[in-house]
Amino acid sequence: MSTNPEFLEVNPLFARPGEATLAPRYTLGEKMLGPETAYQIIHDEIKLDGISRLNLATFVGTWMDDHARRLYAEAFDKNMIDKDEYPQTAAIEDYCWHIVADLWHAPEPRATIGTSTIGSSEACMLGALALKRRWQHDRRAKGLSTEKPNLVMSSAVQVCWEKFCNYWDVEARMVPVTDEHPCLDGHDLADYVDENTIGVVAIMGVTYTGIYEPVATISAALDAIQAATGLDVPIHVDAASGGMVAPFLQPEVVWDFRLPRVHSINTSAHKYGLVYPGLGWVVWRSRDLLPDDMVFTVSYLGGDMPTLALNFSRPGAQVLLQYYLFLRLGFEGYRLVQQASQDVARFLAQGIAEHGAFELVSDGSDIPVFAWRLAEGHTENWNLFHLSDRLRARGWLVPAYPMPDNLSDRIVQRIVVRNGLSMDLASRLLTAIAEETVYLDRLEGPMPVEDHHPGFSH
Repeated sequence: MSTNPEFLEVNPLFARPGEATLAPRYTLGEKMLGPETAYQIIHDEIKLDGISRLNLATFVGTWMDDHARRLYAEAFDKNMIDKDEYPQTAAIEDYCWHIVADLWHAPEPRATIGTSTIGSSEACMLGALALKRRWQHDRRAKGLSTEKPNLVMSSAVQVCWEKFCNYWDVEARMVPVTDEHPCLDGHDLADYVDENTIGVVAIMGVTYTGIYEPVATISAALDAIQAATGLDVPIHVDAASGGMVAPFLQPEVVWDFRLPRVHSINTSAHKYGLVYPGLGWVVWRSRDLLPDDMVFTVSYLGGDMPTLALNFSRPGAQVLLQYYLFLRLGFEGYRLVQQASQDVARFLAQGIAEHGAFELVSDGSDIPVFAWRLAEGHTENWNLFHLSDRLRARGWLVPAYPMPDNLSDRIVQRIVVRNGLSMDLASRLLTAIAEETVYLDRLEGPMPVEDHHPGFSH
């Protein structure tokens, strides 16, 4: 075969050298491939992935408009840490978290402090580190031990909170969810809080069910504890999902900086902030709640700059996308988008509830997320893992998973409705669920017991 470059350019696409052999997987190839060939190999391989728009497991955004995609392409090369080199990107970052602080009713939004992060996990860790550091400073000032700090949270928290406690030597005190108390609601909180408690985590949008934990009720329970014991325990609100939903759909719910006990809040911009991954925000109620020793000043690329992050170099493009959406949508636009997602979630939840084979665990009335379980006595021959597999074969990724400890014998299925799932697509999903349920019900004898859980995305 000729190796003339001109011949290679006109050679049929899938007969080119390189396309006719197996691509190296775990070692670096000895020779170069043409850019078209390398592109085509990867382009074809990722076709084996699920379709992101039909991925109802993930909270992460999968759609932005054409102008956002153009802006993204123009800013691929911007490093968020290079604030001296990219001063306007740095200024836009400040615009964004000040807008978020105002949205969450910070007493003085322009006088508080916050930062962008690579996502909510980093934002949660920064918020929790501030709680731990302030607790340590206070204990040392009083001549008390700083050993054995603990953090109180629901057993239904996202795994990043378990990571924080593991990585930073903090005892995780998990309040179990039960049928009577499906989330952290202040019940028996005095049994978990003591002088070593650095804070309480409240979740606006529980991963498993989508429901809001009642932050005001938790705050009131901590007020009562302080009145009885003198312990002044702060709250961090993990609003990864609800932080960009509640202000628009449930403005009457008091969960944010209107509660003085709330010291810090995080959200995921790449969830209901509607930005492509990965971007998060964390904001403190006031500057004094972020210890000065958590902020580093570094000399980098010709200038001195403060940095508050676990990561150093990270993309700046998503920050620009967030500001684009703030400009493009405004309050009313965000309200319309989130309301449309909730309308689809409620439509789907109603369809599931009316089916007969299922019982709702939540109905999408908080964030546009809901979960269901098999109706008691419906069948012993199959479970929701089997339904999840059947839907996966049709392109729909709808996870099934066990609930947290104390309810771990209960299997539920969950749908996350994001911007981009239309009412028409939702109706097709209901049809698929109905058809696959009929298929499973008609099988004679039990399906094989699953020895794995299909993917469950936070």
